[in-house]
Amino acid sequence: MLKRLPLATALFATAAVPAMAHLDPLEHGSLAAGLSHPVFGADHVLAMVAVGLWAAQIATRPGNRAALAVVPAAFVGTMALGFGLAVLGISLPFVEPAILASVIGLGLLVAMAVRLPVGASAAVVAVFALFHGHAHGAELGVAGALSYGAGFVISTALLHAAGIGLGIVATRLAPSVSRVAGVLTALAGVSMVFGG
Repeated sequence: MLKRLPLATALFATAAVPAMAHLDPLEHGSLAAGLSHPVFGADHVLAMVAVGLWAAQIATRPGNRAALAVVPAAFVGTMALGFGLAVLGISLPFVEPAILASVIGLGLLVAMAVRLPVGASAAVVAVFALFHGHAHGAELGVAGALSYGAGFVISTALLHAAGIGLGIVATRLAPSVSRVAGVLTALAGVSMVFGG
C-alpha cells in the first residue's frame, strides 16, 4: 500500500494545478460545454468524487445502502437548483469560498470516515451543491441553459459514480485508501485557498 501512496499523491497534486479552459459553447455546443465544465475544474472534480467516496463509506453501515443513491442525488438535485438561481439572476454570497470549503470539508468527511445518517449526509452535500450549481450558472455565458445544464448534470453524476466505484473497491481491498484520498482532497483544497 505504501508503495502506491506516492502515485496517489502525484495524482491528487496534479488535480490542484489551474484548470484548463472550458469548451466554447459556440464552437462545441452547449451540451459538450456542460459535459466538460466540471471535468476541467479541479475544485469540482475533487468535491464530486469525494461525494461518491463518502456515500460509499456511509453505505458500509447496516441499513445505509440507500446512501449510494440518496447522497449523490441530493448533490445533483440541489446543484440544479443553484444553477437555476444563477440563471434567474439570483445571487448567492461567498460562492467561490463555499466551493473551496466544500473541497476541504468533503475531503475531511472522507478522511475521518464520518458516518452520519443518510438524510443528514444528503443535507450536508446539498449545501455545498447549491454553490457548485450557482457557479455553473454564473459561467453559462452564451451556452443554452437547458443543454448546458444537462451536460454538467450528467458529468457530475459520472464523477459521483467514479467516487462510489473507487470507494466500494477500496472498502473491499484496502479501506484506508478512501481515507488517504480524503486527506489528499482536503490538502488540495487548502492549496487552492492559498494558491489563488
